Amino acid sequence: MALSQRLDLRQAQTLVMTPQLQQAIKLLQLSNVELSEFVDREIEQNPLLERDDGERPAAEAAESRPEPDVDPREAEAAALPPDGRTRDTVEMTSSETMGSASDAPLDTDFENDYADDRFSDGADGSADVYGQWNERGGRGFEDDDGNFEARLSGDKSLRDHLIEQLNVDLPDPADRLIGLALIDTLDEAGWLSADLEALAEQLGTTPEHVERVLAAVQRFDPPGIFARSLKECLAIQLREKNRLDPAMQAMLDNLELLAARNLNALIKVCGVDAEDISDMLAEIRKLNPKPALAFDHTPAQLVTPDILMRANPGGGWIIDLNPDTLPRVLVNQRYFSRVSGTAKTKADKEYITERFHSANWLVKSLHQRATTILKVATEIVRQQDAFFIHGVSHLRPLILRDIAEAIGMHESTVSRVTTNKFMATPRGVFELKYFFTSAIQGADGAAAHSAEAVRHRIKVMIDAEPADDVLSDDKIVEILQKEGIDIARRTVAKYREAMRIPSSVQRRRAKMSRM
Repeated sequence: MALSQRLDLRQAQTLVMTPQLQQAIKLLQLSNVELSEFVDREIEQNPLLERDDGERPAAEAAESRPEPDVDPREAEAAALPPDGRTRDTVEMTSSETMGSASDAPLDTDFENDYADDRFSDGADGSADVYGQWNERGGRGFEDDDGNFEARLSGDKSLRDHLIEQLNVDLPDPADRLIGLALIDTLDEAGWLSADLEALAEQLGTTPEHVERVLAAVQRFDPPGIFARSLKECLAIQLREKNRLDPAMQAMLDNLELLAARNLNALIKVCGVDAEDISDMLAEIRKLNPKPALAFDHTPAQLVTPDILMRANPGGGWIIDLNPDTLPRVLVNQRYFSRVSGTAKTKADKEYITERFHSANWLVKSLHQRATTILKVATEIVRQQDAFFIHGVSHLRPLILRDIAEAIGMHESTVSRVTTNKFMATPRGVFELKYFFTSAIQGADGAAAHSAEAVRHRIKVMIDAEPADDVLSDDKIVEILQKEGIDIARRTVAKYREAMRIPSSVQRRRAKMSRM
């Protein structure tokens, strides 16, 4: 076969992410605060966009229209409800006007409606654009992807600092949910202001479970955090320094004598001499009774939930978007008609048309973002219904794929939606991602057991074991298999070590030494 050179023309269809679609995807992962800032910037740059403060008269409100790429008069007539007002982006997200899944361009339909299908051999750069996208979300489409300095954040808040430790130190999501609730009850000094019994009732668990989580989070940095009193705050810090001996404990038990500077009485109750009392007082002075102030001096920002959930009197749950977190944005149709009619140059006309389409796209993207968030949140509530009814011990195994398949979207879309989105529930305010847990295969081959529920079951068994019958990992495996949970011994060991539970030999020695 002779080798020769030849020139061929090939057709290939590739998907190019348009700037508008990149913007729509970016909007999904923004928190409500970031979204408000983004909309403010867009309004500054686009004279056809304006906020709706809810107090505009009907005649003035009719200037704006949310429907893109259609004749202005037709859109205005179609959008006007009986009262004569054009619906803004918040009104479009009511349960009556949310629309169906087919209306959203942010996921499955974007290939047909919102991407440029080109026949290309890659020479025009389209291959590079497509390469930025992958099925797991890829690099995303941030404006500052390559700017390292722009990605550096300022000082972390105390809440973020504690949540980072919470995610590392508490592998059980049930414990993390309790820990998150404890974090949200801290006062400005870092002391715990919640009643543990009331918190346990709210979360559907036992006060003992909350106490165990509290003991775990009291080991977090800064030392002394989550204390319920001055005595406990100082004791946590002294224990961290390995200085909480019986004499120091006696001093903490008599802080009123310390406040009164009654050194003679302290010497007597602590059983030490004057020199030791002086050293102990020096140790006390080094402690911080308000550990939160040592970390940051800014007040904690309250989380504004994106989704509101409440019980339906007729059964089930009612899921609504929080209108306070949705920016009210309108397109000023009257101003567009006026300036487009007076534009004389081609550049002016192109600019006005581009701004008009950009404004319409933003309004529609905000509506579809709200639609997607509501769909994901509703499915999460449906699948985690037992948690909301019975409490943290009934968290079911749930992964992104479960939600994606149920609502007909991609996992990357669900991942974006569940980041920085919070839902107010009867059991507290939680970030959507906290409801996702891994699964353990059942004895019948079905993945029907939450990994967190299995960890909780292991901990309960170990806590209840007597000193003369300590459970080995093999024995725990045998018990779990009888309960229909198919789990390997090494998995039990991994879970046990993650919960910082010693081996059976170490536990037996510790229990026997206390007898």
